[in-house]
Amino acid sequence: MSASKTINFGDVPVGPDHQPFIIAEMSGNHNGDLERAKDIVRAMGETGVQALKLQTYTADTITLDVDLPAFRLPSEHELWGGARLYDLYQEAHTPWEWHEPLFELANSLGMLAFSSPFDPTAIDFLEKLNVPAYKVASNEIGDLPLVRGMAETGKPIIISTGSATLMDIDAAVRAARSTGNEQIIVLSCTASYPAPADQSNLRSIPVLRDALGVQIGLSDHTMGIGASIAAVALGATVIEKHVTLSRADGGVDSAFSLEPAEVKLLVEGTKVAQQALGEPIVGPKQAEQNVLRFRRSLYITRDVKAGEKVAADNVRSVRPAGGLAPDAFTSVEGREFRVDAVAGTPLTWDVL
Repeated sequence: MSASKTINFGDVPVGPDHQPFIIAEMSGNHNGDLERAKDIVRAMGETGVQALKLQTYTADTITLDVDLPAFRLPSEHELWGGARLYDLYQEAHTPWEWHEPLFELANSLGMLAFSSPFDPTAIDFLEKLNVPAYKVASNEIGDLPLVRGMAETGKPIIISTGSATLMDIDAAVRAARSTGNEQIIVLSCTASYPAPADQSNLRSIPVLRDALGVQIGLSDHTMGIGASIAAVALGATVIEKHVTLSRADGGVDSAFSLEPAEVKLLVEGTKVAQQALGEPIVGPKQAEQNVLRFRRSLYITRDVKAGEKVAADNVRSVRPAGGLAPDAFTSVEGREFRVDAVAGTPLTWDVL
């Protein structure tokens, strides 16, 4: 499938000719409270995002309940320093029994709802909920059986690239394609939380698009919305951002998540960025037609008689258009007027 080909997520078309597809990632910002999770969904329903995304795992499906050095985050980690993986995932996971009511609420508010499954049992579970797409999380990109499992559903699959090499990304795309599924979108991603803007390398977006032959988007963990808007200007068709009600409320991902008002700005800003891309054409635009009338040209500035000579005191470059180009003055200076003319007459060859 060409990178320019539209992919339908349910009834929402995604591609370079359409408004950027914005995914609101709730992650663990529900803080273990279903009502808060529903409030996040409701808030997102007012922003204009097209999709809500969850993560489908439990601490037991994603890691082991052990306390060994390899199962702890580095002590210097900005958000979760020294945390045991099992404890972090136990805190951050979205209970599976919440998925259906959250999906139904999102759908009722006009949003698509889907998830990132982290093991085959999660795919089976999400299939029963009839999700319209799947997302491969960054650290799962190397789990090719899991990638194939998502692709085998025949639904669009989004692959996030955080920390992956081009070889890793290519292997995941090939794994998805091996199932016959060509509905693949790759998200450029810096898997740092938050991600430094100067390590986003957004110039890789067109490189990935041309190398892989798929649509490219951005899973954006930077602060704010600037990187996302820049990504759209470079050809990104999908933007994923973590969201929350308020960063001040805390939560595992709240520090780099957008609040509802910021999400609305993201939707509006990326839409404008996509519209502004236009076509690779240089020249007057349709919206500039009236402006063309007011470009400068040579006009007669006072009443003149036939036989008078063109000089700086009777011809000058002014607005609007209609006369000879300003640079023609050196060619006509000293020539005689052929007819009488009043001030405000455009200087054209037929009056000389």
